[in-house]
Amino acid sequence: MSYKNLEEAIKAAGNPVKMLRNSQLGPYVYPVVPPEFSNWRDEQRAWRETCVLFNQSYHMADMFIDGPDALKLLSATGINSFANFPVNKAKQFIGCNYDGYVIGDAILFHLAQNSLLLVGRPSIHNWVQYHAETGGYNVALSRDERSVARDVPVVRRLYRYQVQGPNAPQVLNKLNGSPIPEIKFFNMGEINIAGRKVRALRHGMAGVPGLELWGPHQEREEIRAAIVEAGQEFGLKQVGSRAYATNTLESGWIPSPIPAVYTGEKMKPFRQWLSGNGFEATASLAGSYYSDNIEDYYLTPWDLGYGSFVKFDHDFTGREALETIAKNPRRRKVTLAWNGDDVAKIFKSMFEHGQDAFKYLDLPLTNYATLSYDKVTRNGKHVGFSTFSSYSYNERSMLSLGILDMEQAEVGTEVSLVWGEEGGGSSKPTVERHRQIEIRATVGPVPYARDARETYAEGWRTGKK
Repeated sequence: MSYKNLEEAIKAAGNPVKMLRNSQLGPYVYPVVPPEFSNWRDEQRAWRETCVLFNQSYHMADMFIDGPDALKLLSATGINSFANFPVNKAKQFIGCNYDGYVIGDAILFHLAQNSLLLVGRPSIHNWVQYHAETGGYNVALSRDERSVARDVPVVRRLYRYQVQGPNAPQVLNKLNGSPIPEIKFFNMGEINIAGRKVRALRHGMAGVPGLELWGPHQEREEIRAAIVEAGQEFGLKQVGSRAYATNTLESGWIPSPIPAVYTGEKMKPFRQWLSGNGFEATASLAGSYYSDNIEDYYLTPWDLGYGSFVKFDHDFTGREALETIAKNPRRRKVTLAWNGDDVAKIFKSMFEHGQDAFKYLDLPLTNYATLSYDKVTRNGKHVGFSTFSSYSYNERSMLSLGILDMEQAEVGTEVSLVWGEEGGGSSKPTVERHRQIEIRATVGPVPYARDARETYAEGWRTGKK
């Protein structure tokens, strides 16, 4: 069914939770990149032990923002401060609704004077574009959608790679022909690869900072080949799409909070602007947490570990609500390490006759929907959510990123999470008939990887302020 806008799609479904819970979107796909280059276990090990090449060229949306009002637009729609954001810096950009709940986040690159690039999932791009078109800003926008959002051959404006791991400096120095220039965390510079100037962001995803590299899409193969060749002697492995998404469990980033756009009279014009067949209308909601009130799924910046990014030095959407929330944040992001014996029961049930198996647990990435919310309890009381989950070969553990009540979020606390959906499961095509199972879990730090906690710049990844 095709709908004119998101507001119309919600009315047709009767409830946004029902709409998302029964989405027919199908499995979330990381496009173009092969599932594995070797095997996902060795690919995970390599970002801890040697070096990896992540190909990030296809699964994120890019929006180029140009014009004299570019920073003014972003300052009005984001919680971040722009008091000191010169060219060649980047930041994690977060936008909230009028009640202080997160719509989405992305990486914002300050490429040149009055020229910026926003890279991430489309919910935050839509929010910024809506304000650009309705707020009278002197900007020009150009979008390059993620590859599976197309019905044409894959041709993007930019390739985007990341060289990451303990041996990344040796690989990058070899590519550059000399020691690479010192680039501070989340700052940009240039290096040489295969005779070309390549822009670089100092970044880290799995615990050891590396460089994110980008340039014209037509140069992608020669740059990739040069990286692979230079990395051979340093144990570099290319990472496939199966392992790629799992690195977020070790570094502590929740990729897909539910966009807080489905309610509120002030948000209604935005819902009427949004496509009735876009990300917000077709995203799938899964997991054992159930509420008919979509607002119970909304998250604040503090829930996601972004509290330090909220700066009240400018006017922006949601500021008044966030000033109140900042006085008493209720929840905290944690890592949940699942009990191995309980996880083994899930697999054992696949070989038992007479009743439905427990909800299938795919390895290494377990997510079977765009938006994952599993119920977490302690002593029978609901204390939060388990969200993005996967298996880490480095930690030999199933891990998920949790959002728990403050008093339950201390490292070492024992909790339980429910895996699987109620009533045998929803009508999503990714859901087979199944039983639920209670999994014991132990609260751990964010990030879970020690290298990430000890080497990242101070901020949300380290727990330091």
